[in-house]
Amino acid sequence: MATNDTLLEIRGLQVHFPVRGTRGVVRAVDGVDLDVARGETLGLVGESGCGKSTTGRAILQLVRPTAGSVLYAGQDLVRLSPRALRPLRRRLQMIFQNPYASLDPRMTVGGIVAEPLRVHRVLRGAALAARVRELIEIVGLDPAHVRRFPHEFSGGQRQRIGIARALALEPEFIVADEPISALDVSIQAQVLNLLQELQARLGLTYLFIAHDVAAVRHVSDRIAVMYLGKIVEIGTADDVVHRPQHPYTQALVSAVPVPDPLREAARARIVLRGDPPSPMSPPSGCRFRTRCAYAFDRCAVEEPALEPRGAGRVACHLPEPPPLVAAAPPQATTARAHEVRP
Repeated sequence: MATNDTLLEIRGLQVHFPVRGTRGVVRAVDGVDLDVARGETLGLVGESGCGKSTTGRAILQLVRPTAGSVLYAGQDLVRLSPRALRPLRRRLQMIFQNPYASLDPRMTVGGIVAEPLRVHRVLRGAALAARVRELIEIVGLDPAHVRRFPHEFSGGQRQRIGIARALALEPEFIVADEPISALDVSIQAQVLNLLQELQARLGLTYLFIAHDVAAVRHVSDRIAVMYLGKIVEIGTADDVVHRPQHPYTQALVSAVPVPDPLREAARARIVLRGDPPSPMSPPSGCRFRTRCAYAFDRCAVEEPALEPRGAGRVACHLPEPPPLVAAAPPQATTARAHEVRP
C-alpha cells in the first residue's frame, strides 16, 4: 500500500508485444502492482523470460506499457509525452545488464559518462570535465583513465563505468537490471558492495533485478517474486528467503546452494518438472499450476489475487504454505526435469 514515503506506485502494469504475422501477443508483463519506498532496495527475482527486465524498462518508459500506471512525483509516467518525460528522466536511470554491450566502443570512458550531462545540457567545459572525473572516482576507477576506450577495461570495470553514467544526473531512482550476471563471481561482491555504498552516500532507491536469489537477499530490503508476467509473492528479504510462502518461491530458494556441505546434503531440493508455459498462451487460473505439486481444481479456473499473508503478500489458493519437501507435480506432461536455477 502506498504511503507518504512511497517513491513509485505501479498499478496494473502490462506490456504485451504483438507477434508478427499472427493475432497473438506475448504477455511479457501482465498486471504488476508494486510500491517502491524512498531509499529502499526492492529486489525482483524470477526465471529467465518471466518479465523482470521488461518490468524495469516499462517503469522507466524505455518500453511503453500496454496498460497500467506508474506514478512518480505526482505524475503518471505512462500518460506523459516524450517531451514531458524528458525532465523526469534525469531522476530515473538504469544500469544495464551487459557491460560489454551497453558501452559504445567508439567513445572514450569520459565521453560515455559525460553524454547524459551533455544531452540534458547540465554542464559544459571545465565543469563538465571535473564532474566526469568525480564520477569516475566515485565508482572506484582512476580518473586519469578517462581517455581510454571500453575495450581497455575488464568486465567489472566496465560495469563501474555504467554505474558512473547512471549517476551522472544525480538520479533518485535506479533500475539495476541484473548488474552482476555477466561478471565473474570474484567481482560480483565488489559491485554489490559498491551499489550499497552509493545508496547510503547518495540516498538512492533501487529496483534490483536478478535471477540470483542469494545476491538479491544480500542487497534488498524487500523481494518480489515474478512468474510468467505476474508477481506471485512479495515480502521482506528475510521472510521471502527463510519463510517462502508460494510453491514457486520455495523452488527458487531451494536451488540456492548452501556453503555447509552437511546442511546442503540434508535439506530439501525442489525440482520443477517441465518448462514454463508460453507467455503467448498462459494457463487459465493460476499460471504456476501446470508445474505445482499442490494444484487443485480451483487453481485451474480462478486466478489467485496477491493477498496479505503474514507480513507479506502471496498469490496462492493454498490456505497455508506447503511443507518444504521436494516433490514433482502430478500434472507434469514432460518427462524431462529442469531445476530452477535462480
